[in-house]
Amino acid sequence: MIMKARLRLVPFDFLLIPFRTKSEFFISTPIFYVNASPHIGHLYSAVIADAAHRFNTILGYKSTFSTGTDEHGTKIQQAAASSNTPLPIYCQSISSKFKKLFKDCDINYSNYIRTSDPKHKYTVQKFWNALSHKGYIYHGSYSGWYCDADEAFVPENQVTKIVSDGKEIPICADSGRPVHWVEEENYKFKLTLFQDDVRRWLEKEDSVRPEKFKRQLFKWIDEGVMSNDISVSRPSERVHWGIPVPNDETQTIYVWLDALANYLTAVNYPDMCIWPPSAQVLGKDIIKFHGIYWPAFLMACDLEPPKMLLVHSHWTVDGEKMSKSKGNVVCPFEASKLFTSSGLRYFLLREGTPHSDSNYSETKALRILNSELADTLGNLLNRCCAPTINEKQEFPKFNESSFEKYSKDAANDLISSVNMLQDEVKSHYTDFNFYRGINLIISSLHLANKFFEESKPWQLRKCVNSSEHLEFVLHLTMETLRICGIALLPIIPQISSLLLDKLSIPQSLRKWENMSPSWITNTSHSVLLNADKVILYKKIQSFK
Repeated sequence: MIMKARLRLVPFDFLLIPFRTKSEFFISTPIFYVNASPHIGHLYSAVIADAAHRFNTILGYKSTFSTGTDEHGTKIQQAAASSNTPLPIYCQSISSKFKKLFKDCDINYSNYIRTSDPKHKYTVQKFWNALSHKGYIYHGSYSGWYCDADEAFVPENQVTKIVSDGKEIPICADSGRPVHWVEEENYKFKLTLFQDDVRRWLEKEDSVRPEKFKRQLFKWIDEGVMSNDISVSRPSERVHWGIPVPNDETQTIYVWLDALANYLTAVNYPDMCIWPPSAQVLGKDIIKFHGIYWPAFLMACDLEPPKMLLVHSHWTVDGEKMSKSKGNVVCPFEASKLFTSSGLRYFLLREGTPHSDSNYSETKALRILNSELADTLGNLLNRCCAPTINEKQEFPKFNESSFEKYSKDAANDLISSVNMLQDEVKSHYTDFNFYRGINLIISSLHLANKFFEESKPWQLRKCVNSSEHLEFVLHLTMETLRICGIALLPIIPQISSLLLDKLSIPQSLRKWENMSPSWITNTSHSVLLNADKVILYKKIQSFK
């Protein structure tokens, strides 16, 4: 039964129903559309969310990470038809590619949602019924522009025209994709009632980051994007591959309402154990759906919107826009073979910046990975663990008198740099600016290499009276590696784990709180190194 809409007389802030404790963290990626195989942008969203998930876990939070695939809509119907594959089999084949990519690249998700699963259908229909019973959905007629490529209704003021082959073609001003006129009976959502509520949510600090994307959402609202109610269903004769409207098989729930509800499926709506999301990672091309429609849908059900939408920009390739027509779409499977999955993760988080488009360059990736992972990190570990220098094959204990005696020049520079890593890297990771945290880590490792080289431990090893000095050099270098290893766990978990294993650091001492340097905690004891030979990152030979 469709109920008559009621006016919102109470500001939404008084209707919040949170389901979380302070010790919980919930992050998500968008669910990825299965009309094509994964590309590098999909993986970038996933590694951002995964790094944040791992970071919050080692901070001591109970973290939940949700991802998955969006498998309904006209584009999926068309893609399956063009490949002459039954729809369920087509969706399974593409979704399995995303799963394989995530497994290969250490994406440690808690929930993987497929919109074709029965569990998700249950959630979506429950959500629909909640919206309906509260009076925010009604039956009506729609006539206007529709973009098949974006699977979105486009307001008149966002339609422009271009001339192609002497003909005027209407396109969506935002995406540049063709639109066509449709007239149909469907269900509508009373979006207009939530304009003030959505504005209030957007005005909150950190509701949308970076700030420029929040400004874009305000601009759209000012231009009238919430001045009309929106269609939330399509005739099933046009869109048959989707979730039916409850009690009306002639209508299919609009693909974006269906897709957005995946975040509720991940937490077992309506019996949710955690809500709202701490952060939702998404690309800048889908901010309208997540920044306007999604909070309005949630508010209509008296649910709190996400604490934060973390929006990232796109990737160019060698300075050019990535596109199928140019043939420069980066295949993440091929890239991970070339650079290893750890190398690819590192490069994406090292070079990716949320506020502006980032550039994918194989030449640059090779240079960075060889310089920073193979040389700066890997070679330093190998040198201080080499039997020719470290005869006892141990991580020497902290010796306060040695530090007072030998902490000069390069040693002091290194100590000062390492002292601030725990707090400053935490601050950058908390802000999702992983590239800034990595910069600090690499700076400390550069100083560690400089200190090691200037200390000449290979000469100290030959002098009987220099054993105390040698142990100081080894301890300071290894302690730097230990701290950097923990700091890099969210970024390159495999490589960091190998490093910490080599230094015989137990799993119980790999939390963020364990990053305090030995010279501050004044707690340390000698431990034998793991006997296994380790190559953290094998140097890549030129592929040109």
